[in-house]
Amino acid sequence: MREKIRIALARIRLGRSAKSVILVGLRGVGKTVLLDRIKDDAEAEGFHAIRIEAPEDRSLPGLLAPQLRIVLLQLSRIERAKDKANRALRALAGFATALKATYNDVSIGLDFAPEAGLADNGDLEHDLQILLEASGEAAKSANTALVLYIDEMQYIQENELAALITALHRVSQKQLPLTLVGAGLPQLPGRFGQAKSYAERLFDFESIGPLNEEDAKYALTKPAQDEGADYESNALDLIVHRTQGYPYFIQEWGKHTWDAAQTSPFTVADVESASATATAALDESFFRVRFDRTTPIEKLYLRAMAELGPGPHRSGDIADMLGKRVESASPARSNLIGKGMVWSPSHGDTAFTVPLFDQYMKRTMPGDDWKSAK
Repeated sequence: MREKIRIALARIRLGRSAKSVILVGLRGVGKTVLLDRIKDDAEAEGFHAIRIEAPEDRSLPGLLAPQLRIVLLQLSRIERAKDKANRALRALAGFATALKATYNDVSIGLDFAPEAGLADNGDLEHDLQILLEASGEAAKSANTALVLYIDEMQYIQENELAALITALHRVSQKQLPLTLVGAGLPQLPGRFGQAKSYAERLFDFESIGPLNEEDAKYALTKPAQDEGADYESNALDLIVHRTQGYPYFIQEWGKHTWDAAQTSPFTVADVESASATATAALDESFFRVRFDRTTPIEKLYLRAMAELGPGPHRSGDIADMLGKRVESASPARSNLIGKGMVWSPSHGDTAFTVPLFDQYMKRTMPGDDWKSAK
C-alpha cells in the first residue's frame, strides 16, 4: 500500500496522471496511523503536506485555509516559486474573504490583499477550484508536489465534498502536482459517488481491514520478543480470537497481557486476566467516547442492533426489535450514520462502524430493561 502510494505521488510530482487515494475501513483498523506514515514517507521525499481532520462541526474551507496558508508561505520563500506562491496567497485571501459569510469558521491571517476575480466569487465549487489550481501552479514552480491528507472524510458535507472533487478533477486535467490522500469510514465510496457521479474515475478506494491470523500474531510477538519475552501458542490464539484481528484491540490486549504476566512465555491465564482489564479500558475510552455522543433514542437503536448480533442487519429487523415501523426508526438510523456510528453496506442494511460494538452495547445496557424504554 505505502509503495503503491509512493509511486502515485512520484508520478504526480512529474506531471503524470495518478489517482488520488482514499483509505476506507471500520474504526480501529489503523487508517489514521497509515495515513500519517504515508505523509511521513512523502515529506521525506520532499513533498509538501497539508494534514487536517474533518470533525462534524467544522467546514472544509475553515479547516483547509489556515493549513494551505502555511504551505504557500513556505513555497513563497523558494525564489523560483515566489511569484506563483504569492498569487496563490492572493487567491487564498479572496477565497477566505468571500466565503466567510457562508462559512463563519474561515479565519486566517491575510498576507496579501485579495486580487479581484481570483477565487473571490463566494461560490465554493468555483473558488476552491481556482484556489487549488493556483496552489498546484506554485508547487509546480518549486519542483515539488502538494498533498492534502484528510482524515475522517465521512464528516465532510456533501456540497463541500463535491467542490473538493471538482477542484481535484480540474487540477488533474491540468496535470498539476496536487493530490489527495484521504481516510474515512466504509460509506465513503458511496458518498463520493453521490457527490459527483464521475468520482470513481478519480479515486482509488483502498479497503483497510483486520489483520489476518499470521500478521496479528506477529504484531504481538515482535514487540514482545524485542524485549526478551514471548507468548505460548494457545495464548496467541486466544488474543486473536478475542480481538478478531483488529489492530487497535491487538494493541490493547498486548499491553494488558504484558502488565498482567509475571513470567515469560505469556500464558492463557495471563490473557484471561488481561482480557478483563483490556475490555474495561476500551469500555471507558474507545467505546464510551462514541456511546456518549448519541441521544437516548439512538442508544436504543444501537442496543436493538446489538440484540440481533454483530450485523449487518436489515433495517426492518431492527425496527421490529424496537417495536416500530421502519419509517419511525429511520430518523435515528440517519442520525447515527451522520455521526459515523453505523453505515449501510448495501441498500436496507445497517452495520456498526465500530468493531465489537454489539458486545459493548450489551455490557453497558445489559438485560432486557432497555426494552421497556422503547
